[in-house]
Amino acid sequence: MAEAARAKGRAANASVERRGRKRIGPTAARKSHFTHFDAAGQAHMVDVGAKDVTLRVARAGGRIVMQAETLALIRDGGAKKGDVLGVARIAAIQAAKRTADLIPLAHPLPLTRIAVSFDYDERAHAVGIEVTAETIARTGVEMEALTAVSAGLLTIYDMCKAVDRGMRIDGVRLLEKRGGKSGDFKAG
Repeated sequence: MAEAARAKGRAANASVERRGRKRIGPTAARKSHFTHFDAAGQAHMVDVGAKDVTLRVARAGGRIVMQAETLALIRDGGAKKGDVLGVARIAAIQAAKRTADLIPLAHPLPLTRIAVSFDYDERAHAVGIEVTAETIARTGVEMEALTAVSAGLLTIYDMCKAVDRGMRIDGVRLLEKRGGKSGDFKAG
């Protein structure tokens, strides 16, 4: 019976690999350079106790593409649910503060600043968001910035979905990070 299960598993893995994808499990994780896996391939929270406390800054961005009419509603304050960008700004800030509750292996951080800005792209019918997160801590603040961007964009979708269910969130990414042992990063 156990041999049949192993054979079935090998067949499933071969099928996935034939389609150009590779299954990743504890064995693959053990052989990788991912810091959130121990020697046995089990997920764990990284020990940052010996790291220096330094200023950490991360900037992330993304956008939501929509119909021209939806963009006009947001820009002109005509959305039925109210001030779309005002609510999205608060959602982004709240999400940054709750990142450790949402991302399982993220460390809780004492945030010193979260700045949220929006811009309109009339040609693409899109609203862009950029979030800067700062902390003085032993680990970086990238996940807080990325989580804030995602929540801000999801809030825009939620507030406008009654008039435009075809909105598309894209381009969510880290734009810049400063501080810490791994050095600085700036997206190209």
